[in-house]
Amino acid sequence: MAPSFDDGNSLFNFVVRDGNGVKGMVDSGLSTVPQAYMQPPIERIDKDRARKHGQPPIDLSKLGGPEHEEVAKQIVRASESLGFFQVVNHGVPVDLLESLKDTAHDFFSLPAEKKAVYRADVSPTPLVKYGTSFVPQKEKALEWKDYISMQYTNDAEALQNWPEEIRDVSLEYLRTSMSMVRNLLQVLLENLGVKPEDSMIDVLVDKKMVNMNYYPTCPNPDLIVGVGRHSDMGTLTILLQDGIGGLYVKIEEDSEFGKKGEWVEIPPVPGALVINVGDMIQQRLHLYLKWSRKMAMLFTKSLYSLII
Repeated sequence: MAPSFDDGNSLFNFVVRDGNGVKGMVDSGLSTVPQAYMQPPIERIDKDRARKHGQPPIDLSKLGGPEHEEVAKQIVRASESLGFFQVVNHGVPVDLLESLKDTAHDFFSLPAEKKAVYRADVSPTPLVKYGTSFVPQKEKALEWKDYISMQYTNDAEALQNWPEEIRDVSLEYLRTSMSMVRNLLQVLLENLGVKPEDSMIDVLVDKKMVNMNYYPTCPNPDLIVGVGRHSDMGTLTILLQDGIGGLYVKIEEDSEFGKKGEWVEIPPVPGALVINVGDMIQQRLHLYLKWSRKMAMLFTKSLYSLII
């Protein structure tokens, strides 16, 4: 018998402590959103008023060819204004991306006890963390998501510590995406007048993580958020969407993409990856520019929310 999700302690124990997550709650036959997940109106996105991102994906296969300069300008323009853009012909096989989605679904469909071994307070390794919401012990309104986060140090440790259901596909995705990441960083560094040496790029990508977020079907999706508004701390976030969509970006400054304060939906494009310029690239580029005595405008932060 499912616990009463109207009781905060009962809900917390079932979803968080026992590792059932939001998926377990939904699978129990949930028909309405529990109060604990209802976001205040200011945190909800009015999807009917949000603008559609109308820019076509950037074709990365043209980098290094006759159209290199134009493609580089597209990357820089999107990075400096919206902070988000989509790319195609990125070098990551589409069938690998589909396998990544399939294995994510397989993992989150595991029995709760198999996932719960990776909860932050009991995980056998600091490299892997399974959980739900962001900080459920402190949040006033919980996020409608379950996640698995895997930190990469080297192949051997990943093979030893990452969940076997998803480790091989995740590692292959990490390997095949690195060439794309390096090409993007090279373009962004060159725009700042910095010679993109390999050692510099190595520092910018020294910490790698593979995160999988799962957003179960919600009976009242307008009342919740999958991931609340935030900015990413890393250098670049490479985001693979499924066909459902639900990615919204808040415009921080007036630009060709819209007016300050507006929300823009980034709709999924088959075979495309979404690139998000993170906070870390701003900080580290600032240090490099200071050391080389160069001045340049740093990239604009962007906030986004995932609602699926």
